[in-house]
Amino acid sequence: MLPSIPTKALSSLLLLSSLVSAVNLDCNNVQVEKKKFDLSKLGGPHSILVADTQAHPSKSNTTWTIDICQALKKPKGVPKGDTCPSYTRVCGVTKTWNPIDDPDVEHPIISDVIGVAGEYTLGHGAALDPKITRLKTSEKDLEGIDIELHGGRYNDRKQKAVVSFLCEQDWTGNEGYEEDKRRSLLRKDDEDDDDDEDQPGDGERFKQDSKNALQFVSYAEEGEGKDRMDVLRLDWRTKYACEKYEEGDDEPTKKEGGWGFFTWFILILFLGIAAYLIFGSWLNYNRYGARGWDLLPHGDTIRDVPYLFKDWSRKVVETVTGSSSRGGYSAV
Repeated sequence: MLPSIPTKALSSLLLLSSLVSAVNLDCNNVQVEKKKFDLSKLGGPHSILVADTQAHPSKSNTTWTIDICQALKKPKGVPKGDTCPSYTRVCGVTKTWNPIDDPDVEHPIISDVIGVAGEYTLGHGAALDPKITRLKTSEKDLEGIDIELHGGRYNDRKQKAVVSFLCEQDWTGNEGYEEDKRRSLLRKDDEDDDDDEDQPGDGERFKQDSKNALQFVSYAEEGEGKDRMDVLRLDWRTKYACEKYEEGDDEPTKKEGGWGFFTWFILILFLGIAAYLIFGSWLNYNRYGARGWDLLPHGDTIRDVPYLFKDWSRKVVETVTGSSSRGGYSAV
């Protein structure tokens, strides 16, 4: 009879296997086709809200939240059924309300919670299983990468998230989110009693806007037969998806500075001396028919420069060393 494995030990082994699988997506070092991308600056929860325009007479919207670097943290004070399970990377929360009874959306109902992707090895056994595709080698005429995240299940159907990180040199990837976070903090100061102010799903925080780096594309059923699943597609514009960024171009290209004052001074002085010598030589040639050293203005002085410099150097040395030539006589 085989010895039984303790429950705690079995749970530890399962947890270890899930963590090993999760390590496959390292946002600090995303590699594909010998190209390396660092998406660590995009870490943390980022959300986008999508309104359901077909809902009638009630209204609803879904907030999609993603953390590309780690599992989403569960919000405090939210019932277990109103949030995605542990180890979720991509989560969707749908809120529904009646505009007649609740025009200010003060009491919305959580109608759907969709765990799209995550490391659910301890749950229903599905893994994150990230798959990375370089856009330049795919059919898309774009620069960046596609990251597929798996593991989710909703209404007995598999879920998948496809996040397209698109190269945009002027975008950090946090546009929209930073502004919404600032607004959230301002509202928190005005409404100290609202415990859910900073939680994903707030209809006022995240909106589908062209100014947002994170954009909702679609959430629809794709595939056939056993491959049929619900796929969430997101676009994420960021400079960190640019291939030349991984080559050390972490700072904007600096423009070469202009010449300084000292450089201009030396240049002007050199040109002035050259012009003086050329003009003086021409004048001496035409006026006096001078040749050789006599062509140069102050030619005698120029010829004496080496001797003058030698004499000056000797005097400097004598001054520094304190020695001088006294013709063999000593001071009385």
